[in-house]
Amino acid sequence: MVRSGTPDGVGDQQSLGDLVSLALKDLSQLLHYEISLAKRELRMDVRRVGVTGALGGMALVMVALIMFVLCFAYAYGLYAAGAPGGLWGAFLWVALTLVVLLAGALAVAYLIARRITGMAMTRQTVSEDLSVLRGEASPNGRGPAITSPASGTGSVGAGTQAEITARQLPGG
Repeated sequence: MVRSGTPDGVGDQQSLGDLVSLALKDLSQLLHYEISLAKRELRMDVRRVGVTGALGGMALVMVALIMFVLCFAYAYGLYAAGAPGGLWGAFLWVALTLVVLLAGALAVAYLIARRITGMAMTRQTVSEDLSVLRGEASPNGRGPAITSPASGTGSVGAGTQAEITARQLPGG
């Protein structure tokens, strides 16, 4: 970490205000460095995402062209095999095959989309954590999960509860 200032001598005593000012200046400088680092990393990540998106788009165009050619090959193969209706009947069979594949893909997508929970578990645990931080009773009714040692020695010791309740998440 880069220091913004140091004491002049070993025997010199700085006032509390000077030390706080120095600490705030160092903290401000550290924050500035962290923000500039985050900006540089974000620029690099955006550039990588852009290149990846462009290459992915090119790949999708290539896949579409390959599928187009394969559909023609499928239709001419059906025609050569003697599909009913001649050449136009073979192309209708190709179209019917594509419609069936599309319906299957949409059915799978629908079944997957129905399982989206909208981050219900995350919302629940975040609200529980916030209530614990506010000192409210925890959802299990045992009171706050962390209590301060108000009486006694002034440190967490015998007779004080300093536990965080563990949650059992499904599948974990």
